[in-house]
Amino acid sequence: MHTISYHKIQSGDSRYTDLFRLRYRVYCDECGFEDPLDHPDMMERDEYDEHSVHFCNLLEGNDNNELIGTARMILDSEQGFPIEKHFLIDEKLLPDFKHSKIAEISRLAISKKFRRRIADKILYSKKVAGFTRKNGVYRKERQRIDRNLTLGLYHCIYQESLKRDLTHWYASMTDGLCSLLSSKGCVWHPIGPRIDHHGFRRPYIASIAENAWAARINLRLSVS
Repeated sequence: MHTISYHKIQSGDSRYTDLFRLRYRVYCDECGFEDPLDHPDMMERDEYDEHSVHFCNLLEGNDNNELIGTARMILDSEQGFPIEKHFLIDEKLLPDFKHSKIAEISRLAISKKFRRRIADKILYSKKVAGFTRKNGVYRKERQRIDRNLTLGLYHCIYQESLKRDLTHWYASMTDGLCSLLSSKGCVWHPIGPRIDHHGFRRPYIASIAENAWAARINLRLSVS
């Protein structure tokens, strides 16, 4: 029997390099968002990783624990936040917050074996793709993706945010991913126009207090 567990991964952990290899497969090989030539070691990394908290999904069973998903939470640093560099932010739409109290959620990557064509459109499409609740195929895919993988990572991020006394999150998302999260009670506010950056994405901000839904997700977590 296989189960999925969720972990915070720190530098020095034996799985730390595995998450960068997964990101390489998703962002370089499969989706073409990043140039493989920029990552000759076949690990997708950037200047924000050393200022981030990293999380992963592990598929546990038999003698193998396979890393099948990852996301990161970028903390405030001298590097700033990617969303503020790549997107046009409408400052009139921003709430009052301190930069030291915000983090950016990014680099969501799910192993291809746990994605199907519908899920690829939701998470990574380069086209403007929405989400249809009446789509029976998607309903099955949603059970596989959002409950067991995507929302599990967000749960870890939520718990870590509480520990760090953060108040807000940044994120850039496809319309499909935002709709998926909204269907589970997540509240994200658009703060700028959609652009083509790792697919067609829009910048969002969320109040962590508004997203206490995560505390109610009944998942087996292992967060250290």
